[in-house]
Amino acid sequence: MNISPSGHAALSLAQRAFNIRRHALRMGQVQGQGYVGQALGAADLLAVSYFHALRYQPQDPEWEDRDRFYLSIGHYAIALYAALIEAEIIPLDELETYGSDDSRLPMSGMAAYTPGMEITGGSLGHGLGIAVGACLGLKRKHSASFVYNLLSDGELNEGSTWEAAMSASHWKLDNLIAIIDVNNQQADGHSSEVLAFEPIVDRWQAFGWFTQRVDGNDIDALVSAFDAARNHTGAQPRVIICDTKMGKGVDFLETREKTHFIRVDENEWDLALDNLQLGRTA
Repeated sequence: MNISPSGHAALSLAQRAFNIRRHALRMGQVQGQGYVGQALGAADLLAVSYFHALRYQPQDPEWEDRDRFYLSIGHYAIALYAALIEAEIIPLDELETYGSDDSRLPMSGMAAYTPGMEITGGSLGHGLGIAVGACLGLKRKHSASFVYNLLSDGELNEGSTWEAAMSASHWKLDNLIAIIDVNNQQADGHSSEVLAFEPIVDRWQAFGWFTQRVDGNDIDALVSAFDAARNHTGAQPRVIICDTKMGKGVDFLETREKTHFIRVDENEWDLALDNLQLGRTA
């Protein structure tokens, strides 16, 4: 559904996801570190978001009739930058500036700096509340736009997330689609051990949301879930719970024990890029 330049939709979603992973690794290589594991894991859902679900104009990121994509998880900025580069909202050559002084690509997402970055993420648990407010505003303007809000399983620890979930249901915000990246990793360990979030489907359904759970690295499953969320006729918000694998696409990063914030040895970046390419052609 994206509105984009001629020929922009020619590449497959799998190719888009591969490119997003590659962009993220190249940005990580610039700084030698970063939240690369999350970017690799979320690449498939970002590809489906930007090249199947969202309506936007790359040349006009503030187009009034666009769908909004809110990144609640500010430290996932490298993942969103990779998608915005692939969507041609950010020029490819800016990739080399990632995390540098005066760059439009700071290491944590800042809406004031970056085209296509709709909100400033930081203290976790705020994004869904902002999305609820935006959806109320869009409804009052009689807009047909949707708000997609990507949040993490770690944000389910925050009471503000559940307050927003309850509010969205109360206001029957059928223009809100939440996407939860369930990779079971956060700074202090496994998300499920820090504060258990299961049964996650039952909980969101109990809050009045149209709820789906899918393999977040299965593009066909994601397409079906995104379509079902957008086309659902119930007067209720929608949530897609996506189980993803940290480091997806790079074998030796997939198997690392601690992947929340990755420091990769200098020689390993090229190995990671080669491994990603090998997996694509295998």
